[in-house]
Amino acid sequence: MGRVIAIVNQKGGVGKTTTAVNLAAALALDGHLTLLIDMDPQCSATSGLGVRLAPEEASTYEVVLGQTSIENAIRKTMLPGLQVIGASQDLIGAEIELVNVERREERLRDAIAALRWRYEFVIIDCPPSLGLVTLNALTGADSLLIPLQCEYYALEGLTALLSTVGLVRERLNRELEIEGLLLTMYDGRNTLCRQVAEDVKQHFPDKVFQAVVPRNVRLSESPSHGLPALLYDPASKGAVAYADLAKEVAARKGSSRTAFASGGR
Repeated sequence: MGRVIAIVNQKGGVGKTTTAVNLAAALALDGHLTLLIDMDPQCSATSGLGVRLAPEEASTYEVVLGQTSIENAIRKTMLPGLQVIGASQDLIGAEIELVNVERREERLRDAIAALRWRYEFVIIDCPPSLGLVTLNALTGADSLLIPLQCEYYALEGLTALLSTVGLVRERLNRELEIEGLLLTMYDGRNTLCRQVAEDVKQHFPDKVFQAVVPRNVRLSESPSHGLPALLYDPASKGAVAYADLAKEVAARKGSSRTAFASGGR
């Protein structure tokens, strides 16, 4: 059965979508059948894989609202081992439309259950917020991967996120784990970057991935070409970092983990 990993951080601009796209692509290139689910109304993960949904095509909005089956929303990508369920801007309205829906936080989990056996990994790109759409992802996921930009407020934002994770685990998904923390936009020449990286590793010594994603122009350029960095420039430092991350994630699959959150399990 596939492992469902949500890429989450309520703070924008930390490399969340870049991580979702490139981790999914790297897993597929390593031979793991992977599904990427775009839950962000900005649709960046969808376009970052070169996928453009026509107005009549099903997206995660229709899936979550129960207007179509999840099977009907799956699309192929340029990688044979990677499929995607694209997003649309209609997801903006889903936050309101889900309020009065029965089992509103469990809509995505119910949909994924019908096909998770088919994939080794299901990667969910979440919006930069902690609303109902993100709650659906956290409820449907086995674990979450948290990209952290190496900046001053990184740990402060992490504390708020872990508080939410604790509530989700208590009320909606007792099995939710932390897949790991990923340091992004790292610049070893910057003293603050180095200090933040050291602080994160000190606070969470067993949860920080060895792979570190550097600031990299090729990572920034690749979405405009509709390509993950691993296809746009496989030799770039950013692409190599995500290839290393995929190997770590694959190695962890099936292994026992000790979950953590504010207040513990």
